[in-house]
Amino acid sequence: MIDLNKIKEEKSIKELINFGIINLDKSPKFTSFDMVDQIRRLLNLKKCGHGGTLDPLVTGVLPILLGKACKIQEYFMHRDKTYIGVMKLHQEVSKKQLESEMKKFLGVINQLPPRISRVKRVLRKRKIMEFKIIKFDKDKREAEFISKVEAGTYIRKLIDDLGKQIGGAQMIKLRRLEAGIFSEKDKEFCTIDEFKEAVSDYKNGKEAKLRKLIIPAEIISKLLPIIKVKDDEDILKRLKNGSPIFLNMFEEKDKNKYIKLINQKEPFLIIWKNTLVEVAKFSEHFKNKEIIAKAEVVI
Repeated sequence: MIDLNKIKEEKSIKELINFGIINLDKSPKFTSFDMVDQIRRLLNLKKCGHGGTLDPLVTGVLPILLGKACKIQEYFMHRDKTYIGVMKLHQEVSKKQLESEMKKFLGVINQLPPRISRVKRVLRKRKIMEFKIIKFDKDKREAEFISKVEAGTYIRKLIDDLGKQIGGAQMIKLRRLEAGIFSEKDKEFCTIDEFKEAVSDYKNGKEAKLRKLIIPAEIISKLLPIIKVKDDEDILKRLKNGSPIFLNMFEEKDKNKYIKLINQKEPFLIIWKNTLVEVAKFSEHFKNKEIIAKAEVVI
């Protein structure tokens, strides 16, 4: 495993800023793009990205990728999300009836993106892992709910489709609790004001607050398997220059284990010492049997 705490302690603050992630609590005042742009300007970075758009009025977990971390953005994007929200019911419905209808949406559903979405409006299959009531107010005709869904699921549309079965419903409040491996329970989770304060301290020579808030982008090791190459400077140089992965780059004792992993044809991480070098993948393109994988993203 990669020692994230060690990386956070040993890297310079500039290195963290250029290859880190901020787990931001998105404000309802701004769009996701606005939040990304604020972070980029505050840190004077050329590039920032995010780990999944939130609608302007939606709050909660919005991972912001800093600098070179944008290279591995797609590996954070397509992960399950968890939301808490409130729906307004258009007609009087019992809690039991509502729960019964909500259960029908569990599993794989067909969802048509809303008209205002930026994606093509065609039916898409999406998995709903959890969809249940937390609080129910019959007099106000409101229900607070929690839902864990596959990435790309529109919660507003989910509530609208539910409403078609019970005389109408609309989402009036929504907050994202989790986006893949990022959660509002993480110690680094912060508001934009807390982040601004940390940056202000940093610009005045005090880096402790900012260092505490930046998550090393090597946290991707929680999502993708790890393969370690030999502790050899020449190997590191070759990989940084885009070399394919050769069998002789591994220690003899690890070869069979790594070959088995690589043959699964899924992305994996190449680690040199405690440094993430690249994201790589099996390649059938090479005829040389000593070459077993190629880089997808060189860090």
